[in-house]
Amino acid sequence: REVMGACCENVIGYMPIPVGVAGPLFLDNKEFQVPMATTEGCLVASTNRGCRAICLGGGASSRILADGMTRGPVVRLPTACHAAEVKVWLESPEGFKIMKEAFDSTSRFARLQKLLISLAGRNLYIRFQSGTGDAMGMNMISKGTEKALARLSEEFPDLQVIAISGNYCTDKKPAAINWIEGRGKSVVCEAVIPAKVVREVLKTTTEDIVEVNINKNLVGSAMAGSIGGYNAHAANIVTAIYIACGQDAAQNVGSSNCITLMERTGSTNEDLYISCTMPSIEIGTVGGGTNLLPQQACLQMLGVQGASQDNPGENARQLAKIVCATVMAGELSLMAALAAGHLVKSHMIHNRSKINLQDLQGTCTKKAA
Repeated sequence: REVMGACCENVIGYMPIPVGVAGPLFLDNKEFQVPMATTEGCLVASTNRGCRAICLGGGASSRILADGMTRGPVVRLPTACHAAEVKVWLESPEGFKIMKEAFDSTSRFARLQKLLISLAGRNLYIRFQSGTGDAMGMNMISKGTEKALARLSEEFPDLQVIAISGNYCTDKKPAAINWIEGRGKSVVCEAVIPAKVVREVLKTTTEDIVEVNINKNLVGSAMAGSIGGYNAHAANIVTAIYIACGQDAAQNVGSSNCITLMERTGSTNEDLYISCTMPSIEIGTVGGGTNLLPQQACLQMLGVQGASQDNPGENARQLAKIVCATVMAGELSLMAALAAGHLVKSHMIHNRSKINLQDLQGTCTKKAA
């Protein structure tokens, strides 16, 4: 009953995924135990080590830079010149006001923030950006966009709506527009790790980890032509938290956009400053998979289950900050392992099962054999 008509169709069962916990994560003077659903050995242990390093350094600080989900429909006009005229109208104060009135009328929470318009021939791509409360908000913003396009058609009767999503959003695909303009929650998180903690917990030196970060996460990613991938493994942490907390796992594509920066700091220049900037965390605490009881339990662990009664949208923003800070913990630990040359050894210990599944009664492997 929980799933049918809400999360899945043709249901035949559940797929159990192990859930571990990383923490305590000290963020903005609060303490969190972060649930992570994964089948990758070493991931939770490594993230946990990063959390410990952050804790011993006094904790992490974070800020929300922007909060707005997007939907980018494509419409067509008879000529490119006419499309350009519609673009000018949409960018005018009067045009935006009319669009906003139509859009905002569809929801208590959806509030149109801005329009970003691009033209390709006689096609017009309109990126609607809106606050969506504590919901991730794709359904909410799509409903508002549909109403706004209907109002736009009244102003320009020869306008044809090709698709309510024209990939100018952009959802679940790598895209520079999300990296540059942001989508969902844009978050920055930072911490200072004392030299002693770098040595004793992370088992490396500040000089070495900074060197690896520059040449791997910055230069290496540039050499690969990466879009938003200036990090070691943000997607690992994002996906694990998303699965545990009932998010749309496919949105790890845009949500994992992250640049990790490290530099030497402190009076002796031996402490480590680290920051993670993530411009497009697509996340919510109501709707979709967050309605399922196990996922609600994970959200409750973080104190963000459901809608915020005092400040709509605050639970989703808090969850986004937790994601960013946990990503930073994961970055710290993996980069330290690379700097120290411990990566392969740790995975050989934590990521290789010593159990022969074919010898266990009742397993799928046994039956298949």
